[in-house]
Amino acid sequence: MSEDHPRDRFDLVPDAAAETAFLDAWARGRLHHAWLLCGVEGVGKATFAYRAARRLLGAAADPARGPLGARRDDPASRLISAQAHPDLLVLERLVDGGKTKKSISVDQSRELPEFFSKSSSQARHRVAIIDAADDLNVNAANALLKVLEEPPERGVLFLVSHAPGRLLATIRSRCRRLSFPIWTPDRLETLVRDRTGAEAEDAAHAAVMAGGSPGAALALASGSTFEMDQLARRWVGGDIDRAEALAVADRFRGAEGQERFEALMERLIAAVKMRALEGAGGHRWADLWERLQPLPERAAGLNLDRGDVLAGALADIRRVQAQHQRMG
Repeated sequence: MSEDHPRDRFDLVPDAAAETAFLDAWARGRLHHAWLLCGVEGVGKATFAYRAARRLLGAAADPARGPLGARRDDPASRLISAQAHPDLLVLERLVDGGKTKKSISVDQSRELPEFFSKSSSQARHRVAIIDAADDLNVNAANALLKVLEEPPERGVLFLVSHAPGRLLATIRSRCRRLSFPIWTPDRLETLVRDRTGAEAEDAAHAAVMAGGSPGAALALASGSTFEMDQLARRWVGGDIDRAEALAVADRFRGAEGQERFEALMERLIAAVKMRALEGAGGHRWADLWERLQPLPERAAGLNLDRGDVLAGALADIRRVQAQHQRMG
């Protein structure tokens, strides 16, 4: 079983304090109908939601896996991992033609009232997870608000949010908030080494670059993300080979190319930011970081040639490198 998706993660405890607070409310009969899970992307909010859902839907507890730990072989756990539990509804951006849609639609949100109007099939509760609430379009958010205004009996709703300030105030006010703190570099480094077997230097780098996010740290230490991060660091460090850059840009065609482009630009922008924080010439790198940040979204919105956008970013990096050398 893959553990790439939060529904399949059993051994990662995002935040023990949050899990204890949830269990305490449940034990005292004060289980709120809506929980707003807040924190940086990749910190474990969705993982928490699925961990709580397993227990609410009857999976046997496994304390060895943390306060909300559940047995992996429990029938409820198996149904959730198979996306087949009748008492769980998950709203997330749909994939159409291999491309992930930009938002969660109003039609998806309208599934909530019908779902919560039905009696539970196998458990005491019915659970819905919105991952992420930030992806709701305006009409979808308003449809969700109607559900929050009339709390469903024995229904529990988890809203994952990376930027809660962008949500409607009326949605935030109707939820109990759980905040997930960023992880320390030491904790992230240990996680990366334990989960990926990365060398100490690579694990330490991933921990620093991840911004406190375990999901980001694991991605940085494995697979194509690791390769892109190494490439971005090398380019920002001054080793930009034109032929290599052209070869990379050649892989930006099609839907998969869009994902590659966005992933590489994310790592390139992160590498520039790290250079800005290092000190020497920091203000020049900081200015460049601000200029590069909107590029991926602008490229998608205006349908710009991705290779040209990368070439322009690399030209800007070369100029800053030259300025840094001239200034000594």
